[in-house]
Amino acid sequence: MNKQDASAARRAAARTKPAIGFVAADTDEAQAALERLSRAHGQVPADEADIVVALGGDGLMLETLHRFIGRQVPIFGMNCGSIGFLLNEYREDGLADRLAAAQPVTLHPLRMTVRTVDGREEQALAINEVSLLRETRQAAKLSISIDGVERLEELICDGVLVSTPAGSTAYNLSAHGPIVPLGTGVLALTPISAFRPRRWRGALLRHTATVRFDVREPKKRPVSAVADYTEVRDVARVEVCEDRGVELRLLFDPEHNLEERILKEQFVG
Repeated sequence: MNKQDASAARRAAARTKPAIGFVAADTDEAQAALERLSRAHGQVPADEADIVVALGGDGLMLETLHRFIGRQVPIFGMNCGSIGFLLNEYREDGLADRLAAAQPVTLHPLRMTVRTVDGREEQALAINEVSLLRETRQAAKLSISIDGVERLEELICDGVLVSTPAGSTAYNLSAHGPIVPLGTGVLALTPISAFRPRRWRGALLRHTATVRFDVREPKKRPVSAVADYTEVRDVARVEVCEDRGVELRLLFDPEHNLEERILKEQFVG
């Protein structure tokens, strides 16, 4: 190969190499990692990248997923925070090879549709869970319908949530809900500190289900609805369903994929 051919080959390789956009949490550790990795691999604006690499913890990863929720750009997280369930191990060496070998996971968020006490309607997407929470010392009083059929006439509780499989190890698990493996086509419906019926532990629902919560006595017992970190206060009715029209793509090292992490979490004491 002559020098001209070699130069052309290098230019072609540069054109086919995916453009990486780095985003980082506002911590000293993550910002230092951002500076080093940008020098080593170059940096394009994240909104123009072929692959986004997120540096931080699960909070930053969740923000990044919401930021790019309409673009379907693959996101590879590296843990520079305290909790990194949705992220890979932080290593600076061999990043290009890791990105090339990474296994994709496609997630569909939940869509929350809310009607407030004063008649407003709002929507938001949730990657982890949609939760309803009491706003005051008064317990929430709710009814629950699945696909238009009332299944629980009255739930008195601190709250209730609907979780995706990817979010089932987060708030859902802390509320004693089940861990749901990926690919099962199941959502978790979990009460939060249920007072009545005291023995109700929730339900597993098909991912195609539409869950409706009606708030009883909403002025006396005000309730807020939260989709990940988007909160709507003083709600009267909340509907939750999986939005199959929206896709999120996460990338994981083959030896630490998300399905394996969810399985391992079920054997943690």
